Amino acid sequence: MHNEQADASRVVARVLEGSTLTAALAGLDRSRGGHSLIQELAYGTLRHWGTLDALARRLLSKPPTDPLLVTLIPVALYQLEHTRAPHFAVVDRAVAAAAMVARPAAKGLVNGVLRRFLREREALLAAVRHDPVARWSYPRWWIERVKADFPQHWQSILAAGNERPPLTLRVNQRRTDRQSLLAAFEARGIAARAVGECGVVVEFPQPVQALPGYGEGWFAVQDAGAQLAASLLRPQDGQRVLDACAAPGGKTTHLLEIADVEVLALDIDAPRLQRIEENLQRLGHADRAVRVRCGDAAEPGQWWDGVPFERILADVPCTASGIVRRHPDGKWVRRSSDVASFGQTQRRLLDTLWPLLARGGLLLYSTCSVFAAENDAQITAFLARHADALRESINLPANAPHLDGQLLPSSETAVHNQDGFFYALLRKA
Repeated sequence: MHNEQADASRVVARVLEGSTLTAALAGLDRSRGGHSLIQELAYGTLRHWGTLDALARRLLSKPPTDPLLVTLIPVALYQLEHTRAPHFAVVDRAVAAAAMVARPAAKGLVNGVLRRFLREREALLAAVRHDPVARWSYPRWWIERVKADFPQHWQSILAAGNERPPLTLRVNQRRTDRQSLLAAFEARGIAARAVGECGVVVEFPQPVQALPGYGEGWFAVQDAGAQLAASLLRPQDGQRVLDACAAPGGKTTHLLEIADVEVLALDIDAPRLQRIEENLQRLGHADRAVRVRCGDAAEPGQWWDGVPFERILADVPCTASGIVRRHPDGKWVRRSSDVASFGQTQRRLLDTLWPLLARGGLLLYSTCSVFAAENDAQITAFLARHADALRESINLPANAPHLDGQLLPSSETAVHNQDGFFYALLRKA
């Protein structure tokens, strides 16, 4: 018998051992079906792991001897607390799963633990929430860093990271316009609304391949916050533009949609270059002035032709702390030391790319992080090292929650429902 809870518990266990959620899910046998439910259970459990793990430990008199029960019980607790699945069905399936991932005697343990949770739910939740890790479902170091960086906003930032992300699209204005796309959605009974300059939020997320216009290249999937990057860089027709960390190509294709520019899309990850090529093809940009190349942005001697760029987009590697609602495994895979490690990479990339920028040109520094050490602190230090660098003012949408160049992760009810991105625009004097 196939049991999605059992598979989800294995996926969560692999993530807690250090795997990414994407890799853990890829290891499943898709031929058995149930992949959508397994993905939902794994994502949800990791999103709320701090609370669920604390509940499980409180419900158990001692740690279970079967390792996978450590994740199976939280998976079932997630269903009981955060989904509409009938409680009796969740418990029954979890009891069956216990026999699959552990010894048969574990069935009684799982049954008793889950039924006790249903009886004592309010008291148990109140008890565990005294611990910040259980209250917010983030590692303690993460909570303390966000609190220090955003003393007035830390709670809303953490809460937003635990919400479900929206399905946000960017209209390909080379192929259609937003009004036409919304009309096509309405004709199919798909609820959607406008966001930002060229974005559309699909109210009830669904497979994008099934949406009207996908095959025709009418839109790309891109968060509302990420959609701001290309416009902030202010590309002009005829300019040479470097997208230094381009995969999977969302910002590359957007640049090609707003100006007739010559783009070099560079990325160090060779397998991900295929994603750029696919996006260029589907959106109708493959025959435009764009080159896709594998290369390390920190080693321009391997790929640069010596001709300066008028625009550079440096969407640098980071902890991805601003997009954990989309990648909840990041909260549990990342370590505090990663912030400094990424900081070294970010500094090296900035210092290496700056000489490639033409005088008077613009470089947009971007991360999907909310940690100040990766964002404003990097730019402050860079300006101190480079006398020919000037920080330009940027205008972010009034309805996009932000502090200077830091976009704050927003809630499901926000008009501009966005992930947490940081932008700084630098001009070479």
